[in-house]
Amino acid sequence: MLKSAAILGSGSFGTAIAKLLETRLDEIVLIGRDAEMADSINRDHQNPDYLTDILLAENVRASCHLAEALNHPLVIFAVPTSATRETARNLLEAGLPSHAILLSCAKGIEKSTGDRMSQILAEIFPTNPIAVLSGPNHAEEIATGMATCAVIGADDHDLAVRLQNVFTLPHFRSYTSDDLAGIEFGGAVKNVYAIAAGMAHGLGLGDNAVAALVTRALAEMTRLGTALGGRLETFSGLSGVGDLIVTCFSEHSRNHRVGLALGSGKTLDETVAALGMIAEGIPNTLSIHEAARRVGVRTPIIDAVFSVLHEGKPVPLAMKDLLNRDSRPESS
Repeated sequence: MLKSAAILGSGSFGTAIAKLLETRLDEIVLIGRDAEMADSINRDHQNPDYLTDILLAENVRASCHLAEALNHPLVIFAVPTSATRETARNLLEAGLPSHAILLSCAKGIEKSTGDRMSQILAEIFPTNPIAVLSGPNHAEEIATGMATCAVIGADDHDLAVRLQNVFTLPHFRSYTSDDLAGIEFGGAVKNVYAIAAGMAHGLGLGDNAVAALVTRALAEMTRLGTALGGRLETFSGLSGVGDLIVTCFSEHSRNHRVGLALGSGKTLDETVAALGMIAEGIPNTLSIHEAARRVGVRTPIIDAVFSVLHEGKPVPLAMKDLLNRDSRPESS
């Protein structure tokens, strides 16, 4: 049984995972870059910047020293996707043991390479056990003990079950899978669709339009995800349709809030400034659009979001063009 863990990233999700596991593990260390934040968590047992109302247990402490992760059998990556490779390289230089389990919670693929987070970790740590955690998992609800389900992906079934035992609590139910590609692509692509759904809401297009958009997003996600190596059934699971639903409709979704602001007439710069934190869908849209072009998959919804975020197309025009494409069978 795993007894302790280091969580890399002291933002909302890292803090939520620390809260979730505080009764399951003897010791948890949250590792971030801000020394003042770490001091505040250690003194007050609360994160001063994220999930500020959550009281952390005495066995949760914080640090800004990456070397502290070396003493734990489980290292959880809760940093943004754009920081995963750099953080992993720094951890390698610090001397992470080859037996430490690496669990990625980031949802996205790397710009330019198209690599999934588990692929980045496997490249840098070829001998370490690697797994991923995904699903409809908003930090705000995990941290407050609301009912949540997740899927843990690993090539090694025994590793997946071992982590499942850690991530199973009365209010948190986890499942296992060996389809890392499907799990990770589902978790990444849904961010883009959440922006699209937010745009539709912001434009006041109505429930019918948003429901249709999300339904077609699932078809597009499945088409692209299977072309990129995922299995069909994974996209009807927690990391596929489950994560898609919660991200497209929840008030907690940063990506939905981005789309809502853009649809309401805000500029991208105004939207990002008001959000005050990273919305993975913005960089994800670029990397996923690149991935779709590499495999030649038709992705009209991703293309529409890309045209707004990275080509300056007005939101009303992007949505109008999406609705007025050539007619086709629903199954294609």
